[in-house]
Amino acid sequence: MQKLLGLMRSACQQYDMIHAGDRIAVGVSGGKDSVSLLAALARMRSFYPQPFELVAITIDPRFGGEDGDYSAIEALCRELQVEYIIKRTRLAELIFDVRKEQNPCSLCARMRRGALHNAAKEAGCNKLALGHHLDDVAETLMMNLLNGGTLDCFMPVTYLSRKELYMIRPLIFARESDCARVVRREGLPVVKSQCPADGATERAEMRQFLSSLEPKYGNVREKILGAMQRKGINGYGPPETQTEAEEEA
Repeated sequence: MQKLLGLMRSACQQYDMIHAGDRIAVGVSGGKDSVSLLAALARMRSFYPQPFELVAITIDPRFGGEDGDYSAIEALCRELQVEYIIKRTRLAELIFDVRKEQNPCSLCARMRRGALHNAAKEAGCNKLALGHHLDDVAETLMMNLLNGGTLDCFMPVTYLSRKELYMIRPLIFARESDCARVVRREGLPVVKSQCPADGATERAEMRQFLSSLEPKYGNVREKILGAMQRKGINGYGPPETQTEAEEEA
């Protein structure tokens, strides 16, 4: 946990993610990334120089038309003394039954993100923390490069002007393996995704591709992030070069 806390604190301070008095919603899917983010932010409340509040929010797609079981996450939030909100939706029905999407991941992500934005505002939050880590940074940049020929990625901090909400990503310096290690060593609960497309995505293919390069080229994900920082791509440069960006809510 100490390593993850150090990486998160570094990212939060370098990109000015947290200010005193912030009420931060944490998007919790139940996977290891979001659960480790929640636990680490809850721990960070005790020593971070700018005091902040936390609210955990889960958007339940209701796969198979049934409510997801997030009782383990509820118990964790009680232990962490974090308010927990579950929003039940019809996302799975709309995507798989009504629209019958052949490539559902992009649409599902947009719809879940919109539901998270709304839930965060309803909970009185001014920021929303998402569990994207360094692996996601590298994979997203490479997917955009190979698919569209663009050097593009999500930003460390994004301002949603129509929602008056900031999205922050405190895990961008941490590897997926760091999150998995925290979950394992801290005994944190993980809710397995019931999505029928889980594990069969383009992102999973890119993850395997980048891993296949590591025996020859070393830490390729860290090298990609370093290149983005040196060139200031998508707000990853030095703080003085950051500009406020907007994303459609």
